[in-house]
Amino acid sequence: MTKALSVLRRILCLDDFEAAAAKHLPRPIFGYVAGAAETNWSLDDNRAAFGELGFIPRVLVDVSKRSQQTSLFGCVYAAPFGIAPLGISALYAYRGDVVLARAAAAANIPMVLSGSSLIRMEEVAQAGRTAWFQAYLPDDAPRITALIERAAQAAFATLVVTVDVPVWANRENNIRAGFATPLRPTVRLAWDGITHPRWLLGTFLRTLARHGMPHFENNYATRGAPILSSRVVREFSDRGTLNWEHFALVRRLWKGTLVIKGILDREDARLARDAGADGIIVSNHGGRQLDGVVSPLRVLPQIVAACPDIPVMMDSGVRRGTDVLKALALGAKFVFAGRPFAYAAALGGEPGVNHAIRLLSDEIFRDMAMLGITDLEALSVAQLVRIKGYSRE
Repeated sequence: MTKALSVLRRILCLDDFEAAAAKHLPRPIFGYVAGAAETNWSLDDNRAAFGELGFIPRVLVDVSKRSQQTSLFGCVYAAPFGIAPLGISALYAYRGDVVLARAAAAANIPMVLSGSSLIRMEEVAQAGRTAWFQAYLPDDAPRITALIERAAQAAFATLVVTVDVPVWANRENNIRAGFATPLRPTVRLAWDGITHPRWLLGTFLRTLARHGMPHFENNYATRGAPILSSRVVREFSDRGTLNWEHFALVRRLWKGTLVIKGILDREDARLARDAGADGIIVSNHGGRQLDGVVSPLRVLPQIVAACPDIPVMMDSGVRRGTDVLKALALGAKFVFAGRPFAYAAALGGEPGVNHAIRLLSDEIFRDMAMLGITDLEALSVAQLVRIKGYSRE
């Protein structure tokens, strides 16, 4: 832990976590987190979209008393951002989902537990009072019902249904990095582990010794396959039969807050709202599904205009406080970031995630002063200028 704390002292922004994690994690594990689909076009465009916006600040405004507190679904959060769902977190950070949930709760921001996680949802819910649960819906009503009932019994207040994964994505980058689904023991994988002893001893072998072989715990109401099992592909590969009737079923079953994630089309946004969604997360899955799909930031204003009566949130590409503020100025109520928090957990456990949250929060607080605003409600599209290739239509 001493070395981890030393590394954290050198990390000054969220981007710094990625370079440090590339050295800490075995190449296949890092490649799983960092990689996206096919050419990485959408992954790259998620960042490029933020670069096409410039601010127009106001000056000589008293900004000595400013706040980034944000109300969402009846809760007051300390900041306008949360931790996006991160699959198999416990493979790259020891007890990764619990670490993320605890850090988020301590900072009073939401953390969304991925359905493709390796720690039981009940344990994560107990560890973090601000945790939401993100479900990949099974492909039939009885299993959907059982999963929703389990999430309710675990006492999650907010359910996030991800809808942009009808089939398994073409993640060539993962394969080239040596990561396979299911995870296959190979000489190359063994060598990558041996040459990264902090991860091998502190995460993988420690997990095996204390908790046994990791399983996918939360895709269904019952325990899923171990990460080495060939059953993994069958359990994840095809949700092509899912439709709006299944979402309507979830709405009937779920008594808490219901959020839909993976919306990019304004008509789909209206359908989601009409089907009972309490909120929308505009997302392209961090570029990990359909390569060439539009950056969420580019269509965010359209979704906000289509659904002005419910909170519209976004993820994909958020790395800076200025990114958060640009999204809010375009109408987002809240944003989520994923990969940087994954790297932070891998490098430093809970202190690492605490540090990442603090960095982003401090940037927002400082940037608000530079913009001349004291609260986030003051942000508007009038404070933005499109630098290239964009229309406000």
